Amino acid sequence: MRKVAILMKARDPRIGLFLLSLVFCSTILPVGWSMERVDQSLYKDLLAKYVKKGVVDYGGFRQEEEKLDQYLKVLEKTETTRLTAKQQLAFYINAYNAWTIKLILSAYPGVASIWDLGSRIFKWKSPFRKEIVRIEGKTMSLDDLEHGIIRPRFKDPRIHFAVNCASKSCPPLLSEPYRGSVLDRQLNQSVRAFLNDPERNRLEGETLYVSKIFKWFAEDFNDDVVAFFLQYADEELKQRLRAGKDGLKVKYLDYDWGLNGT
Repeated sequence: MRKVAILMKARDPRIGLFLLSLVFCSTILPVGWSMERVDQSLYKDLLAKYVKKGVVDYGGFRQEEEKLDQYLKVLEKTETTRLTAKQQLAFYINAYNAWTIKLILSAYPGVASIWDLGSRIFKWKSPFRKEIVRIEGKTMSLDDLEHGIIRPRFKDPRIHFAVNCASKSCPPLLSEPYRGSVLDRQLNQSVRAFLNDPERNRLEGETLYVSKIFKWFAEDFNDDVVAFFLQYADEELKQRLRAGKDGLKVKYLDYDWGLNGT
């Protein structure tokens, strides 16, 4: 209260009110709230309702597609240059995931795989190359977003466990939006959950069976899958990896492109 009294004694009352508002923001608002520049409320509500343990209820999203469209409009109008680096990365990850959901809804419920919307044989027909993403007045594809912005600009291998391709073998979609203020915690959480899931990666004897993500994007992991696992593996797996590190073989599991939804 003493701070407030001093501020109110300022010669110019406008300055006093301005400084008082700063005190209010720093003492009353939740930590990180005032730092977020993108309104995630619509997306947060949708994810909380329709994503459970990585399984997506596309039927639920379909019922509230108008709300998803409103959120995509929020993203489209966002000036990314006004965001911090972490806020930008969170923004682009959310954009990728939200637009992927929108892509699935374009043909749902007649979709068993995202590849039903394209072709695995003719890459130019890839669903990931459809120009559907709208950001700052530009239209681009999911590939443009991931390989033209997210990967080269931020150079963070953890993004591979955050962007979601609507497939069963893809790292699970988080049940909340990514946010710049807690981005490191969220990314680390996503990496650890995926790496330590024996249905997705496992160590059998001297062979480490891993997701094909590590093959497709080997350069992002410095061509050293084991070293990456050692950073994020739980203690038991970490000890087993260290014990057999010199003789470990890495094999890649088949990728299930089946839809990650009900």
